[in-house]
Amino acid sequence: MKCTSIMTICSYMTEDIRVPLMKAEKAVSEASEIRLYNGRGAAVCDRNGCRFLCRDGSLSAKFSSGSIMVTSEQLKNILSRLSRYSVYSHEKELTEGCFVLENGVRVGISGTFSEGGKLKDISSMNFRIARQVIGCGEELFSSTCGRSLIICGAVNSGKTTILRDLCRLYGNAVKCTLIDSRNEIAAVIKGKPANDVGMLTDIITGKSRHDGIISAVRTLSPGYIFCDEIADSSDAEAIREGIGCGVKFIATIHADSVEELLRRSVVRTLLNIGAFEKAAFLHSGGRGVREIRSMKNVNKICGSEPYSDMRISMGNVTVGQLQGQADDMR
Repeated sequence: MKCTSIMTICSYMTEDIRVPLMKAEKAVSEASEIRLYNGRGAAVCDRNGCRFLCRDGSLSAKFSSGSIMVTSEQLKNILSRLSRYSVYSHEKELTEGCFVLENGVRVGISGTFSEGGKLKDISSMNFRIARQVIGCGEELFSSTCGRSLIICGAVNSGKTTILRDLCRLYGNAVKCTLIDSRNEIAAVIKGKPANDVGMLTDIITGKSRHDGIISAVRTLSPGYIFCDEIADSSDAEAIREGIGCGVKFIATIHADSVEELLRRSVVRTLLNIGAFEKAAFLHSGGRGVREIRSMKNVNKICGSEPYSDMRISMGNVTVGQLQGQADDMR
């Protein structure tokens, strides 16, 4: 039986949380987050909002006497399981307050941190469920195929989900490298990706975006590099080197509008060197692409340019051929 994200989460829970959660598996099958609050409840969140988990496995819109009460001991126990009972070997995750589990499940931890960045007390845990949505990037792929692209959106707009599907589509036709620093896109387990990111995609996990990009450019000869959440000057430096070697980039960034995008210094740096030809802005709540903008002329960025040129050359592979190869392998 295939291990689902809910089953993965349950395996880290204490019994008094795990049993009700397993009873509610069908009801939480569409959940995007499972949240545990110290001294408060356990909440199951989906597109319709958050509901509290009850001891009998039901979900309630309001916290009540029948709701699960999460304790400090439970959270400490779960943390031990997350760190494989070796806190010292997971200092990086504890300092960052983030773990990545099987199936791409991400765990964010809030609490009190010491001056050295060590976690002292846990306030809450958030298990974020990553889902592969095959086909969600096909329309964007058809509209921007062969172009370097930056995918923009707010939190929970689906940037990573669409990036994953684009990687699958491109990676079924040309050599690609996925820089998956936190292993939340491909969900690699013992070298094998749990998610489909393309037959010709090399996956680098555990390295920073900068180091991963530099390594890919120098050793893997990709036509495209995919990376999530570019953020700082070190990312820009690595992307600049990749562009100089003829690599195209498809990346995501946190920005909900053109104005917000241009306020990011890393973006201005990259646009000035022509790193991205197109920008796709997503609807909130994972509802897909809102609009696609041309990045060719930053001064005229407010004008949309319809995509029409389907004969861009990529070495010996044209965009039309790329689309055909991807179609054959879908």
